[in-house]
Amino acid sequence: MKPLLRHSILLLLLLCSGVLLAQKNTAFVQGKVVNEEGQPLAAVSITILGQQKGIATSDSGIFRIRATAGRAFALIFSYTGYKIVQQNFMLLEGEEESVTVQLERMGTTLGGVVVRGQQPRTETGLIRIDGGNISNLPAPVSGVESLIKIFVGANNELTSQYTVRGGSYDENLIYVNDFEIFRPYLVRNGQQEGLSFINPALVRNLNFYNGGFSARYGDKMSSVLDIQYNKPQHFGGSANISLLEQGLHFEGLSRDKKFSYVIGARNRDNRNLLRNQATEGIYLPSSSDIQALLTYQFSPQWQAEVLGNISATRFTFYPSYTQLSSSVVTPYLTANIAADIFFEGSEKSAYSTQMLGIAATNQRRNNVRLKWLVSGFRNKEAENIDIAGTYLFGDRDFDKSQPTFGTIINPLGSGAFQNWSRNNLDIANYNFSHKGQWQRGRRQLLWGAGYDRTQINDQLYEWEMQDSAGYSLPFQPGQLNMKRFVRSAADIGINKFNGYLQHGWLFGDSVNAFTLQTGLRVAYNDLNGEVLISPRINASWKPGWRRDVMFRAAAGAYHQPPFYRELRRMAGSVNKDLKAQKSWQGVLGMDYQFIGFGRPMRLTAEGYYKYLTDVVPYDIDNVRVRYFGENMAKAYAAGLDLRLHGELVKDAESWISVGLMRTRENLEGDVFKRYTLDSLNQPIDSTVGEAGWLRRPTDRLITFGMFFQDYLANNKNFKVYLSTLYGTNLPYNIPGSVANRNALTIPPYIRVDIGFSALLLNTDKTARRSHHPFRNLDNIWLALEVFNLIDRSNTISYQLIKDFANNTFAMPNRLTPRLLNLKLTTRW
Repeated sequence: MKPLLRHSILLLLLLCSGVLLAQKNTAFVQGKVVNEEGQPLAAVSITILGQQKGIATSDSGIFRIRATAGRAFALIFSYTGYKIVQQNFMLLEGEEESVTVQLERMGTTLGGVVVRGQQPRTETGLIRIDGGNISNLPAPVSGVESLIKIFVGANNELTSQYTVRGGSYDENLIYVNDFEIFRPYLVRNGQQEGLSFINPALVRNLNFYNGGFSARYGDKMSSVLDIQYNKPQHFGGSANISLLEQGLHFEGLSRDKKFSYVIGARNRDNRNLLRNQATEGIYLPSSSDIQALLTYQFSPQWQAEVLGNISATRFTFYPSYTQLSSSVVTPYLTANIAADIFFEGSEKSAYSTQMLGIAATNQRRNNVRLKWLVSGFRNKEAENIDIAGTYLFGDRDFDKSQPTFGTIINPLGSGAFQNWSRNNLDIANYNFSHKGQWQRGRRQLLWGAGYDRTQINDQLYEWEMQDSAGYSLPFQPGQLNMKRFVRSAADIGINKFNGYLQHGWLFGDSVNAFTLQTGLRVAYNDLNGEVLISPRINASWKPGWRRDVMFRAAAGAYHQPPFYRELRRMAGSVNKDLKAQKSWQGVLGMDYQFIGFGRPMRLTAEGYYKYLTDVVPYDIDNVRVRYFGENMAKAYAAGLDLRLHGELVKDAESWISVGLMRTRENLEGDVFKRYTLDSLNQPIDSTVGEAGWLRRPTDRLITFGMFFQDYLANNKNFKVYLSTLYGTNLPYNIPGSVANRNALTIPPYIRVDIGFSALLLNTDKTARRSHHPFRNLDNIWLALEVFNLIDRSNTISYQLIKDFANNTFAMPNRLTPRLLNLKLTTRW
């Protein structure tokens, strides 16, 4: 045998023996990490006691770690907000032990609004937010939605509604403990809105998907907000009082730890927020609600929970006077156009909702979880409007040296108008559904089925009269015509069925991992008899690079069956043959975790494209969405979302979000005539044109959101929170104009809110004497908030006024000016 061959064989034998020796000295521990409810926890840190390196659980809570056989060792399980768990092992050579580790949430909650870097990174579009103290975010409308607006952009601080990636307000799903949540429908503007359904004091986990969500979530096209309420481990609560809102909540656990409860009540009065509105008058807004989540653990396998909510909102308004101003600059005219309007009458709106949900969960084995849900939702709304007004329209004098300062010196038009409505809407929705989950090793199977019965009773009766220079518009000799008249009634019952099946796989290990998730969703409703099939796929890949980078992709069909607002045409009639709006969407993204400024940082980027068919066009006026009621358009949305977040200062995480987006629509039959005029402005010829691709009402090129928090260098008891929102212009539609659809523009939205907070009572109870009046309280915070710090007059909509020559002028309706708010919060 040649020397080279002998040496090669010898080397091969040594390598094989080394491998066999390593295998004999190795053992494995694999399993799953869950929380108190048996839900998997992702990115839990697992290390061997005494060693620096470790692994993290997958998005499904699965882990597998190698250890040395024949000697005792301990695994340390740690996760932010949960108690550290240690488990000891002694394994034989080649042995592999399977365990399920349950982590218990800590009794105290970290202050501040934070986005944790340990969130699952494999799911496309997912933003997981710690809801420990959302109330610290300075915003006129407090709550979860104000936090979401920083990521998706906003243009109205008076509403809890938001648009995501070019979609409308009605394209967003909201779940609380797996129950779908609905909102009022007749609301016209943010001034009328009351409390959001979600009570921030009760929130434990908050998952927000801004696109690419999986098949287990319902039939909407834009986003999912999935919230879990608290499951307390001991007695506690909180109370807050401010110039705008008051709240109180209690939570607790029975002695045998089988029964737990979370109860919250809130009241909100926006009079201080509305007192400086452009329209002077008497504002009487009020909103209150009470919510409760009750949970009972019958056995280790069976659990039941009840979620209930009752809320009522009243808005009464007696307008008296408003002054609107706008600058007009054209090649032919430069003027300060203004309108003085005097009102009589009132507006009275009322919204009340009741919701009750009952769920039973069965943990049959460690890897099988079954859940049954029954819920009912009732929404009753009433609008009573009878407002008349007279106006003078023209050029306003802004020269302070003149005695005519502030008055209209060159009238262009005058007239009167009256808005009248008596609208009543009653919607009831009943749901029966089942959800299941099976998991073994690196595979996961989810399934579900549901039935909804929706009953709608609507009485719509409203008209608008406009009189200009003594003539009712539209003018027709010998007749009195209304500018708009709608009278209709609808009594509709809809049966809806849906089901989904979703399968997930995990390949590789914590260093080089690949996940694949496929799903299929099916939906049917008997109103139009349409069957919808929505396949979806989601994948992620974490290459074994030195840098911590993960790539994500998602694609699929996201179809939206019509609900009542889409069914109703502009004239009030109901289109029962309306088809679902359909979209095919694709998302590509990356996630990069790194050390910046000496602290952990995270950068995410996602590009997306949506192609939509059977689109139902709509107009947005303030927060009112008015649909055409016909499948008469196709559309697209394309964009890029960037987010950077991390701790610029220790224990105070901040983030920046930037979005670029374009969304367009092409309406069928949007043809119009272009006229050629002679020297006397008389038409002598015409051509037919088509509007083509136009901006959608939510088309905003750039959005920017930032949340920053800091504290004094030597004292964390004094903190500052800064919230900034910016969005470029939005289109606004002139009703009845095909050639000029969405031709008006709303100027860019710029808003800065800031909050300062001081800790009046810290969590150290040992220093308090037995007779201390606050001996049982955990802490007390006092906050001063400044809304709209730069006092910018943001525009939300336009009031359209015609002059003597029938020219239309757009007078801006403004949002809130600068306002101070004082808030006191305590926890126990």
